[in-house]
Amino acid sequence: MSEWQPIDTAPEGEVVMTAIIDGEQRNTTDLVRKGRLWFFPDMSMYVYYTPTHWRRSENSTLGDRA
Repeated sequence: MSEWQPIDTAPEGEVVMTAIIDGEQRNTTDLVRKGRLWFFPDMSMYVYYTPTHWRRSENSTLGDRA
């Protein structure tokens, strides 16, 4: 698994693993960024928080670009 990156560097429209890391790690899940909103991978619903970090997911479509 790759290292956690700041959320402002996350790609748009790609499935990535996200987390909130602020002294502890929580809300770790695969999400997709569309503008300022973060959606479940099937785009069925957005989450009511903004992650702080991201990394390449096993379900990512980024391949070796991340």
